[in-house]
Amino acid sequence: MKRYCVIMAGGIGSRFWPLSKNNYPKQFLDILGTGKSFIRATYERFLPLVPSENFIVVTNAAYKDLVLQQIPEIKETNVLCEPMRRNTAPCIAYAVYHILSQCPEASIAVTPADHLVTNEREFQRIIGRGLDFVEQHRDALMTIGIKPSRPETGYGYIEVNDKQNDAIVPVASFKEKPDLENAKKFLAAGNFFWNSGIFLWSTDAIMSAFRQYLPDLVHLFDEGKNMFGTAQEQAFINNQFERCENISIDYGVMERSKSRYTVAADFGWSDIGTWGSLYTHAAHDEDRNAVSGHAVVVETANSVVNIEYGYEAIVQGLDHCLVALRDHSLLVCRLDDEQQIKQWVEKL
Repeated sequence: MKRYCVIMAGGIGSRFWPLSKNNYPKQFLDILGTGKSFIRATYERFLPLVPSENFIVVTNAAYKDLVLQQIPEIKETNVLCEPMRRNTAPCIAYAVYHILSQCPEASIAVTPADHLVTNEREFQRIIGRGLDFVEQHRDALMTIGIKPSRPETGYGYIEVNDKQNDAIVPVASFKEKPDLENAKKFLAAGNFFWNSGIFLWSTDAIMSAFRQYLPDLVHLFDEGKNMFGTAQEQAFINNQFERCENISIDYGVMERSKSRYTVAADFGWSDIGTWGSLYTHAAHDEDRNAVSGHAVVVETANSVVNIEYGYEAIVQGLDHCLVALRDHSLLVCRLDDEQQIKQWVEKL
């Protein structure tokens, strides 16, 4: 009953434009056609480890109703609404202060809302072991590493000194998203893992880290410490949140900590953060196309064609390309250039 799960669900998934938009972002979509949205699948994946009353969802105020529609089991008071985006460190701090008002001795799993996991039993084994570890080592900050299957340039990496499989080991360093040459070196070395963005810690460990590395953030939240868990919480957050530094938990805490640990996992993980990652996991036709919707695809290979229901498309003569039509918006680009979609959307 002292285990909590914090689901971060405030992003807009702009790299998945035009499927993911401000009014209905990626975490609430069933992009893979599984019958469940990403956030619903995330909730069910953690449910064997955490009681439903101990789930916290941090999201944008505009998405509160969507969260409650898709996860009706959680309490409305456990849907925490950020008045604006301030990256993951303030998001997590908000959730931790809320949890402290309920259970000062909690252990916490923090997860993005929009990941794919294909081997849920192995996922639950790894997360369960990790929660056991942080409950026994109250100063430990743990992140889940993923054994890389390819030289991926879209993920950050975790370096360890100990290659022992299935062991919880100290983190040597964190590496930014590499270029292809360095990604190949990381894969060949065998002691680099993808950074999943899933974290495990006790309230003692994360609060100690916040006090040491992000004292200004602690000061802001301490001003209303007694308001968390009360009717005054939202008004306090609305007033304070814009004063929080826009900083990720990785930069703000994990890269500075001396008590960080990881375990290399292999449970069929992907963040499905781009069209390319969707292409990897989608079903393909005989020409290696991933086609969704009413489309005729001619002389085209290795491409994604995703057409909204109610529309029709004919696509001819493409290779390694993306064609997506949704909500009166059209995207046509090379799959190799998908990392630029976010910048293009900002221009639009």
